[in-house]
Amino acid sequence: MGKMIEIQADNQVAAYLAMPDSEAKGAIIVIHEVWGLVDHIKSVADRYAKEGYIALAPSLLNNSVFDSKKVAELQKAIFDPVKRNTVQPELRKLMAPMQEPGFGEITVSRLKDCFNYLYDLPESRKKVAVTGFCFGGSYSFSLATVEPKLVLALPFYGHCDQSVEVLKNINCPIQAFFGQNDERLISQLPEVENRMKQAGVDFNAKVYPDCGHAFFNDSNTLAYNKAAANDAWAISLDLLHKTMTN
Repeated sequence: MGKMIEIQADNQVAAYLAMPDSEAKGAIIVIHEVWGLVDHIKSVADRYAKEGYIALAPSLLNNSVFDSKKVAELQKAIFDPVKRNTVQPELRKLMAPMQEPGFGEITVSRLKDCFNYLYDLPESRKKVAVTGFCFGGSYSFSLATVEPKLVLALPFYGHCDQSVEVLKNINCPIQAFFGQNDERLISQLPEVENRMKQAGVDFNAKVYPDCGHAFFNDSNTLAYNKAAANDAWAISLDLLHKTMTN
């Protein structure tokens, strides 16, 4: 349904762009998991386009030092209790570039370029939201702290470690989604909620029982939870509709 494009701005960003068949209601950035811009993420962008939104899924790990294809091969194994310990060292080695100084700053800069691209499209009506999963969920929070014109953030199982002062920069509502069995994120959630409250952010977290990390990813049979994924999708569409039509 969509096509790959190159965004030329402060950075050069490859991205998958899916356009609706009829007049757009608005636009949304879809940020991939740590596995990179795989077919699953493109399918999510296509789903948003079918609902009437311009969807842009940037490839944020497409550089010479990050082997996104190899990381994608390890995706299923990392959710397998039998194979997890075997593949973790290889996965950490492949993901080392993400820990380098400046990676986060460059990634946020690329997302700003993506935001500006969508915001400047006449079809977007200058209404741009963001969603993301895991890595993308974390960077959905990050983009919300630096882009005051963002209208809505829908992070799925992402980290949010920004200070109260930084969170005060958020101008849009945030609806986050988590799985109850995602122990590290769930243990941090009360503190995140406290910081969001102190910062005055319109923040809500939906926690799904009997789910772990990556419950929305229907390409990962070990993690996917259809009921939770469908509910989160319905909530996302409802909030987008309310936000984009205001």
